Amino acid sequence: MDTSPRSQRPEPAPDDPRKPDSPTDLRGRSWKHAALTTARQFSRDQCLDLAAGLTYYAVLASAPALLAVLSLLGLVGDSEKIVDQVLDIAASVVPADAMTTLEPLVEQIAGGSDKAGLALVVGVVVALWSASGYVGAFGRAMNRIYEVEEGRPVWKLRPVMLLVTAAVVLMAVLVVVALVLSGPVARAIGDAIGLGSAALTAWNIAKWPVVLLLVVLIVAVLYHSTPNVRQPRFRWLSVGAVVAILVWILASVGFGFYVATFSSYDSTYGALAGVIVFLLWLWITNLALLFGAELDAELERARELQGGIPAEETIQLPPRDTRASEKRRQKLQQDVERGREIRTAAQRSSEDGPGRHDEAPGGDRPRT
Repeated sequence: MDTSPRSQRPEPAPDDPRKPDSPTDLRGRSWKHAALTTARQFSRDQCLDLAAGLTYYAVLASAPALLAVLSLLGLVGDSEKIVDQVLDIAASVVPADAMTTLEPLVEQIAGGSDKAGLALVVGVVVALWSASGYVGAFGRAMNRIYEVEEGRPVWKLRPVMLLVTAAVVLMAVLVVVALVLSGPVARAIGDAIGLGSAALTAWNIAKWPVVLLLVVLIVAVLYHSTPNVRQPRFRWLSVGAVVAILVWILASVGFGFYVATFSSYDSTYGALAGVIVFLLWLWITNLALLFGAELDAELERARELQGGIPAEETIQLPPRDTRASEKRRQKLQQDVERGREIRTAAQRSSEDGPGRHDEAPGGDRPRT
Protein backbone atom coordinates (compact mmCIF):
# COMPACT_ATOMS: atom_id res chain seq x y z
CA MET A 1 0.00 0.00 0.00
CA ASP A 2 1.19 3.45 -0.84
CA THR A 3 1.04 5.38 2.41
CA SER A 4 2.89 8.42 1.09
CA PRO A 5 1.04 11.74 1.02
CA ARG A 6 -1.36 12.18 -1.86
CA SER A 7 -0.46 14.35 -4.82
CA GLN A 8 -0.64 18.09 -4.32
CA ARG A 9 -3.41 18.16 -6.95
CA PRO A 10 -6.72 18.10 -5.02
CA GLU A 11 -8.85 15.01 -5.47
CA PRO A 12 -12.10 15.48 -7.41
CA ALA A 13 -15.39 15.44 -5.56
CA PRO A 14 -16.83 11.99 -4.81
CA ASP A 15 -19.77 12.66 -7.17
CA ASP A 16 -17.72 14.41 -9.86
CA PRO A 17 -20.00 14.85 -12.91
CA ARG A 18 -17.31 13.45 -15.20
CA LYS A 19 -17.70 9.99 -13.66
CA PRO A 20 -20.45 7.57 -14.73
CA ASP A 21 -23.37 7.65 -12.30
CA SER A 22 -23.33 3.92 -11.54
CA PRO A 23 -21.45 0.73 -12.45
CA THR A 24 -24.16 -0.04 -15.01
CA ASP A 25 -22.86 2.91 -17.06
CA LEU A 26 -19.35 1.46 -17.28
CA ARG A 27 -18.17 0.26 -20.66
CA GLY A 28 -17.01 -3.31 -21.23
CA ARG A 29 -13.36 -2.26 -21.22
CA SER A 30 -13.79 -0.61 -17.82
CA TRP A 31 -15.48 -3.71 -16.39
CA LYS A 32 -12.64 -5.89 -17.66
CA HIS A 33 -10.06 -3.56 -16.10
CA ALA A 34 -11.94 -3.59 -12.78
CA ALA A 35 -12.13 -7.39 -12.75
CA LEU A 36 -8.41 -7.81 -13.47
CA THR A 37 -7.27 -5.20 -10.97
CA THR A 38 -9.58 -6.59 -8.26
CA ALA A 39 -7.81 -9.95 -8.38
CA ARG A 40 -4.37 -8.33 -8.44
CA GLN A 41 -5.09 -5.78 -5.71
CA PHE A 42 -6.55 -8.54 -3.54
CA SER A 43 -3.11 -10.14 -3.58
CA ARG A 44 -1.12 -6.88 -3.52
CA ASP A 45 -2.99 -5.61 -0.46
CA GLN A 46 -2.20 -8.90 1.33
CA CYS A 47 -5.86 -9.61 1.97
CA LEU A 48 -5.06 -13.14 3.15
CA ASP A 49 -3.16 -11.60 6.06
CA LEU A 50 -5.76 -8.88 6.58
CA ALA A 51 -8.47 -11.54 6.82
CA ALA A 52 -6.40 -13.39 9.43
CA GLY A 53 -6.17 -10.21 11.51
CA LEU A 54 -9.90 -9.61 11.14
CA THR A 55 -10.53 -13.20 12.25
CA TYR A 56 -8.60 -12.49 15.45
CA TYR A 57 -10.71 -9.40 16.13
CA ALA A 58 -13.88 -11.31 15.20
CA VAL A 59 -13.08 -13.94 17.83
CA LEU A 60 -12.52 -11.21 20.43
CA ALA A 61 -15.73 -9.45 19.40
CA SER A 62 -17.93 -12.55 18.99
CA ALA A 63 -18.79 -13.01 22.67
CA PRO A 64 -19.61 -9.29 23.32
CA ALA A 65 -21.59 -9.09 20.07
CA LEU A 66 -23.58 -12.22 20.94
CA LEU A 67 -24.23 -10.79 24.40
CA ALA A 68 -25.61 -7.58 22.88
CA VAL A 69 -27.78 -9.43 20.36
CA LEU A 70 -29.16 -11.96 22.85
CA SER A 71 -29.78 -9.27 25.47
CA LEU A 72 -31.83 -7.23 23.00
CA LEU A 73 -33.70 -10.31 21.79
CA GLY A 74 -34.47 -11.26 25.38
CA LEU A 75 -36.59 -8.11 25.65
CA VAL A 76 -39.05 -9.37 23.03
CA GLY A 77 -39.33 -13.08 23.76
CA ASP A 78 -38.46 -16.15 25.80
CA SER A 79 -34.65 -16.21 25.93
CA GLU A 80 -34.39 -20.01 26.11
CA LYS A 81 -36.56 -20.53 23.04
CA ILE A 82 -34.69 -17.78 21.22
CA VAL A 83 -31.33 -19.42 21.95
CA ASP A 84 -32.59 -22.77 20.65
CA GLN A 85 -33.88 -21.16 17.47
CA VAL A 86 -30.68 -19.15 16.98
CA LEU A 87 -28.64 -22.34 17.26
CA ASP A 88 -30.93 -24.08 14.75
CA ILE A 89 -30.38 -21.22 12.29
CA ALA A 90 -26.62 -21.21 12.87
CA ALA A 91 -26.48 -24.96 12.28
CA SER A 92 -27.81 -24.42 8.76
CA VAL A 93 -24.93 -22.04 7.94
CA VAL A 94 -21.94 -22.92 10.14
CA PRO A 95 -20.05 -26.21 9.54
CA ALA A 96 -21.06 -28.98 11.94
CA ASP A 97 -17.64 -29.21 13.62
CA ALA A 98 -17.70 -25.47 14.31
CA MET A 99 -21.10 -25.79 15.98
CA THR A 100 -19.51 -27.89 18.73
CA THR A 101 -17.56 -24.76 19.68
CA LEU A 102 -20.28 -22.20 18.99
CA GLU A 103 -23.16 -23.93 20.81
CA PRO A 104 -21.72 -23.89 24.37
CA LEU A 105 -20.50 -20.32 23.81
CA VAL A 106 -24.00 -19.12 22.88
CA GLU A 107 -25.62 -20.99 25.78
CA GLN A 108 -23.12 -19.61 28.29
CA ILE A 109 -23.56 -16.04 27.03
CA ALA A 110 -27.34 -16.41 27.04
CA GLY A 111 -27.16 -17.51 30.67
CA GLY A 112 -25.35 -14.28 31.56
CA SER A 113 -27.59 -11.99 29.50
CA ASP A 114 -30.70 -12.43 31.67
CA LYS A 115 -30.55 -8.95 33.15
CA ALA A 116 -32.91 -6.05 33.48
CA GLY A 117 -32.82 -2.31 33.79
CA LEU A 118 -29.47 -0.62 34.27
CA ALA A 119 -27.55 -3.89 34.24
CA LEU A 120 -28.88 -4.64 30.75
CA VAL A 121 -27.96 -1.18 29.47
CA VAL A 122 -24.45 -1.39 30.92
CA GLY A 123 -23.98 -4.89 29.54
CA VAL A 124 -25.04 -3.86 26.04
CA VAL A 125 -22.84 -0.73 26.07
CA VAL A 126 -19.79 -2.71 27.21
CA ALA A 127 -20.53 -5.36 24.59
CA LEU A 128 -20.78 -2.74 21.84
CA TRP A 129 -17.52 -1.11 22.96
CA SER A 130 -15.72 -4.46 22.81
CA ALA A 131 -17.31 -5.49 19.51
CA SER A 132 -16.28 -2.19 17.92
CA GLY A 133 -12.71 -3.52 17.85
CA TYR A 134 -13.62 -5.59 14.81
CA VAL A 135 -15.19 -2.61 13.06
CA GLY A 136 -12.06 -0.55 13.74
CA ALA A 137 -9.86 -3.30 12.30
CA PHE A 138 -12.14 -3.52 9.28
CA GLY A 139 -11.75 0.23 8.78
CA ARG A 140 -7.96 -0.10 8.75
CA ALA A 141 -8.22 -2.84 6.14
CA MET A 142 -10.52 -0.63 4.06
CA ASN A 143 -7.99 2.21 4.26
CA ARG A 144 -5.38 -0.07 2.73
CA ILE A 145 -7.79 -1.09 -0.01
CA TYR A 146 -8.57 2.56 -0.83
CA GLU A 147 -4.88 3.54 -0.58
CA VAL A 148 -5.38 6.18 2.10
CA GLU A 149 -4.02 6.86 5.58
CA GLU A 150 -6.26 7.08 8.62
CA GLY A 151 -6.52 10.81 9.24
CA ARG A 152 -9.44 11.04 11.64
CA PRO A 153 -8.49 11.99 15.23
CA VAL A 154 -9.31 9.35 17.83
CA TRP A 155 -12.02 11.54 19.38
CA LYS A 156 -13.77 11.56 16.00
CA LEU A 157 -12.92 8.04 14.83
CA ARG A 158 -13.98 6.12 17.95
CA PRO A 159 -17.57 7.46 18.08
CA VAL A 160 -17.99 6.68 14.37
CA MET A 161 -16.83 3.10 14.91
CA LEU A 162 -19.20 2.75 17.87
CA LEU A 163 -22.13 4.05 15.81
CA VAL A 164 -21.32 1.67 12.97
CA THR A 165 -21.06 -1.20 15.45
CA ALA A 166 -24.42 -0.29 16.98
CA ALA A 167 -26.02 -0.14 13.53
CA VAL A 168 -24.55 -3.50 12.54
CA VAL A 169 -25.67 -5.15 15.79
CA LEU A 170 -29.16 -3.65 15.42
CA MET A 171 -29.48 -5.00 11.88
CA ALA A 172 -28.19 -8.37 13.07
CA VAL A 173 -30.97 -8.33 15.68
CA LEU A 174 -33.50 -7.60 12.92
CA VAL A 175 -32.16 -10.54 10.92
CA VAL A 176 -32.54 -12.88 13.89
CA VAL A 177 -35.99 -11.47 14.69
CA ALA A 178 -37.07 -12.06 11.09
CA LEU A 179 -35.92 -15.67 11.31
CA VAL A 180 -36.87 -16.52 14.89
CA LEU A 181 -39.92 -14.47 15.84
CA SER A 182 -41.58 -13.96 12.49
CA GLY A 183 -43.76 -17.09 12.55
CA PRO A 184 -45.99 -16.19 15.53
CA VAL A 185 -46.06 -12.52 14.50
CA ALA A 186 -47.10 -13.33 10.93
CA ARG A 187 -49.80 -15.71 12.18
CA ALA A 188 -51.17 -13.08 14.58
CA ILE A 189 -51.26 -10.42 11.85
CA GLY A 190 -52.89 -12.86 9.45
CA ASP A 191 -55.60 -13.70 11.97
CA ALA A 192 -56.17 -10.01 12.67
CA ILE A 193 -56.73 -9.11 9.00
CA GLY A 194 -58.60 -12.28 8.13
CA LEU A 195 -55.90 -14.00 6.06
CA GLY A 196 -55.19 -16.73 8.59
CA SER A 197 -52.42 -19.14 7.69
CA ALA A 198 -51.99 -17.52 4.26
CA ALA A 199 -50.06 -14.67 5.90
CA LEU A 200 -47.71 -17.15 7.56
CA THR A 201 -47.14 -18.97 4.26
CA ALA A 202 -46.45 -15.69 2.46
CA TRP A 203 -44.00 -14.54 5.13
CA ASN A 204 -42.14 -17.85 5.14
CA ILE A 205 -41.42 -17.20 1.47
CA ALA A 206 -40.78 -13.45 1.70
CA LYS A 207 -38.57 -13.48 4.79
CA TRP A 208 -35.56 -14.90 2.95
CA PRO A 209 -35.24 -11.98 0.50
CA VAL A 210 -35.75 -9.62 3.47
CA VAL A 211 -32.99 -11.34 5.44
CA LEU A 212 -30.68 -11.29 2.42
CA LEU A 213 -31.28 -7.56 1.91
CA LEU A 214 -30.56 -6.88 5.58
CA VAL A 215 -27.28 -8.80 5.36
CA VAL A 216 -26.33 -6.90 2.19
CA LEU A 217 -27.16 -3.65 4.01
CA ILE A 218 -24.85 -4.63 6.89
CA VAL A 219 -22.01 -5.17 4.44
CA ALA A 220 -22.79 -1.93 2.59
CA VAL A 221 -22.67 0.04 5.86
CA LEU A 222 -19.26 -1.46 6.67
CA TYR A 223 -17.98 -0.64 3.19
CA HIS A 224 -19.24 2.93 3.18
CA SER A 225 -18.69 4.11 6.75
CA THR A 226 -15.40 2.60 7.91
CA PRO A 227 -12.72 3.88 5.46
CA ASN A 228 -11.25 7.37 5.67
CA VAL A 229 -12.50 8.39 2.23
CA ARG A 230 -15.46 10.49 1.20
CA GLN A 231 -17.23 8.06 -1.06
CA PRO A 232 -20.00 8.80 -3.54
CA ARG A 233 -23.53 8.81 -2.19
CA PHE A 234 -24.45 5.81 -0.06
CA ARG A 235 -25.60 2.83 -2.09
CA TRP A 236 -27.26 0.28 0.14
CA LEU A 237 -26.99 -2.30 -2.65
CA SER A 238 -23.40 -2.12 -3.89
CA VAL A 239 -21.95 -4.57 -6.39
CA GLY A 240 -19.19 -5.50 -3.97
CA ALA A 241 -21.65 -6.23 -1.15
CA VAL A 242 -23.73 -8.52 -3.37
CA VAL A 243 -20.65 -10.35 -4.64
CA ALA A 244 -19.26 -10.69 -1.10
CA ILE A 245 -22.50 -12.29 0.13
CA LEU A 246 -22.70 -14.67 -2.83
CA VAL A 247 -19.04 -15.66 -2.46
CA TRP A 248 -19.55 -16.18 1.27
CA ILE A 249 -22.60 -18.42 0.73
CA LEU A 250 -20.85 -20.53 -1.91
CA ALA A 251 -17.63 -20.73 0.12
CA SER A 252 -19.51 -21.70 3.29
CA VAL A 253 -21.40 -24.46 1.47
CA GLY A 254 -18.20 -25.71 -0.17
CA PHE A 255 -16.23 -25.59 3.06
CA GLY A 256 -18.99 -27.37 4.96
CA PHE A 257 -19.10 -30.10 2.31
CA TYR A 258 -15.31 -30.47 2.45
CA VAL A 259 -15.26 -30.70 6.25
CA ALA A 260 -18.08 -33.25 6.30
CA THR A 261 -16.73 -35.39 3.44
CA PHE A 262 -12.97 -35.20 3.01
CA SER A 263 -11.30 -33.56 5.99
CA SER A 264 -9.78 -35.34 8.98
CA TYR A 265 -9.92 -32.52 11.52
CA ASP A 266 -11.42 -34.77 14.20
CA SER A 267 -8.60 -37.31 14.00
CA THR A 268 -5.91 -34.64 13.64
CA TYR A 269 -6.99 -32.07 16.22
CA GLY A 270 -9.28 -34.09 18.48
CA ALA A 271 -11.20 -31.84 20.85
CA LEU A 272 -9.82 -28.74 19.08
CA ALA A 273 -11.38 -29.70 15.73
CA GLY A 274 -14.44 -27.51 16.27
CA VAL A 275 -12.28 -24.51 17.17
CA ILE A 276 -10.08 -24.96 14.08
CA VAL A 277 -13.07 -25.30 11.76
CA PHE A 278 -14.77 -22.26 13.29
CA LEU A 279 -11.63 -20.13 12.86
CA LEU A 280 -11.24 -21.26 9.24
CA TRP A 281 -14.86 -20.43 8.53
CA LEU A 282 -14.43 -16.95 10.05
CA TRP A 283 -11.31 -16.47 7.91
CA ILE A 284 -13.23 -17.44 4.77
CA THR A 285 -16.00 -15.03 5.77
CA ASN A 286 -13.53 -12.15 6.08
CA LEU A 287 -11.88 -13.08 2.79
CA ALA A 288 -15.26 -12.76 1.09
CA LEU A 289 -15.86 -9.35 2.71
CA LEU A 290 -12.44 -8.05 1.65
CA PHE A 291 -12.90 -9.35 -1.89
CA GLY A 292 -16.18 -7.47 -2.18
CA ALA A 293 -14.51 -4.33 -0.83
CA GLU A 294 -11.71 -4.64 -3.38
CA LEU A 295 -14.31 -4.97 -6.14
CA ASP A 296 -16.14 -1.83 -5.02
CA ALA A 297 -12.84 0.08 -4.85
CA GLU A 298 -11.79 -1.03 -8.33
CA LEU A 299 -15.20 -0.18 -9.76
CA GLU A 300 -14.74 3.31 -8.31
CA ARG A 301 -11.32 3.46 -9.98
CA ALA A 302 -12.90 2.36 -13.27
CA ARG A 303 -15.53 5.11 -12.96
CA GLU A 304 -12.80 7.68 -12.43
CA LEU A 305 -10.71 6.42 -15.35
CA GLN A 306 -13.71 6.40 -17.68
CA GLY A 307 -14.39 10.00 -16.60
CA GLY A 308 -10.86 11.04 -17.52
CA ILE A 309 -9.61 11.29 -13.92
CA PRO A 310 -6.00 10.06 -13.41
CA ALA A 311 -6.70 7.15 -11.06
CA GLU A 312 -4.49 4.47 -12.62
CA GLU A 313 -2.06 4.65 -9.68
CA THR A 314 -4.22 5.91 -6.79
CA ILE A 315 -7.98 6.05 -6.35
CA GLN A 316 -8.90 9.74 -6.38
CA LEU A 317 -11.32 10.05 -3.48
CA PRO A 318 -10.78 12.85 -0.93
CA PRO A 319 -10.15 11.78 2.69
CA ARG A 320 -12.76 12.47 5.34
CA ASP A 321 -10.10 14.01 7.60
CA THR A 322 -6.31 14.47 7.52
CA ARG A 323 -5.53 15.97 10.92
CA ALA A 324 -4.24 12.77 12.51
CA SER A 325 -2.15 11.77 9.48
CA GLU A 326 -0.65 15.26 9.21
CA LYS A 327 0.26 15.16 12.89
CA ARG A 328 1.94 11.78 12.40
CA ARG A 329 3.92 13.16 9.46
CA GLN A 330 5.06 16.13 11.55
CA LYS A 331 6.26 13.80 14.31
CA LEU A 332 7.99 11.61 11.74
CA GLN A 333 9.74 14.66 10.32
CA GLN A 334 10.87 15.62 13.82
CA ASP A 335 12.30 12.12 14.30
CA VAL A 336 14.10 12.41 10.95
CA GLU A 337 15.57 15.80 11.87
CA ARG A 338 16.71 14.51 15.26
CA GLY A 339 18.33 11.49 13.63
CA ARG A 340 20.02 13.72 11.05
CA GLU A 341 21.51 15.84 13.84
CA ILE A 342 22.95 12.72 15.48
CA ARG A 343 24.45 11.58 12.17
CA THR A 344 25.98 14.95 11.25
CA ALA A 345 27.41 15.32 14.77
CA ALA A 346 29.04 11.90 14.41
CA GLN A 347 30.46 12.88 11.02
CA ARG A 348 31.96 16.09 12.42
CA SER A 349 33.45 14.16 15.33
CA SER A 350 34.98 11.66 12.93
CA GLU A 351 36.47 14.42 10.78
CA ASP A 352 37.96 16.22 13.80
CA GLY A 353 39.14 13.01 15.43
CA PRO A 354 42.80 12.67 14.16
CA GLY A 355 43.75 16.18 15.26
CA ARG A 356 42.41 15.62 18.74
CA HIS A 357 44.53 12.53 19.34
CA ASP A 358 47.89 14.05 18.31
CA GLU A 359 48.53 14.83 21.99
CA ALA A 360 47.81 12.81 25.08
CA PRO A 361 45.51 14.17 27.81
CA GLY A 362 47.08 17.01 29.79
CA GLY A 363 48.94 18.38 26.76
CA ASP A 364 51.77 15.80 26.85
CA ARG A 365 52.77 14.14 23.61
CA PRO A 366 52.26 10.41 23.51
CA ARG A 367 55.32 8.36 24.40
CA THR A 368 57.15 6.33 21.80
